[in-house]
Amino acid sequence: MPKTAQDGATSAEDQLMREGDIAGDYLEQLLDILDYDGDIDLDVEAGRAIVSIDGGEDLDKLVGDRGAVLEALQELTRLAVQQVSGNRSRLMLDIARWREGRRDELTALGTRTATEVLESGESVRLRPMTPFERKVVHDAVAKIKGVASESEGEEPRRQVVIFRSA
Repeated sequence: MPKTAQDGATSAEDQLMREGDIAGDYLEQLLDILDYDGDIDLDVEAGRAIVSIDGGEDLDKLVGDRGAVLEALQELTRLAVQQVSGNRSRLMLDIARWREGRRDELTALGTRTATEVLESGESVRLRPMTPFERKVVHDAVAKIKGVASESEGEEPRRQVVIFRSA
């Protein structure tokens, strides 16, 4: 029987759910080793597996200063998924809803800065950000007519520049 586009979508979503399951197992073992409590939730959103850990008192330690530990755990989790599945993962990890709160902050920053650039005409270079943070800012800026943004520099010092558009 020939595959349809719908079959392809289902198998892609199945693959992402499998990635989430692998990541969930890996993170569950980590929480057990650390003796931390937390509930693991798996989802698929925008073509990527989303894994969230909520509910434990010690989870802030797994976020770290400005999300540094969270970023490292996300990379380790992606490597664990890749080792088991053989596929490179774009999995997103959130702990104690930190990314959710950070997304709100960065959306406000992008919107506020874009408005300032629109009024002043002066470009603004924001501090270095992670890929997640830059994407949130770019998305916020894209909603403001008359300004645009781009990323400049090399990791880990890559920055968003917001400027007037033609």
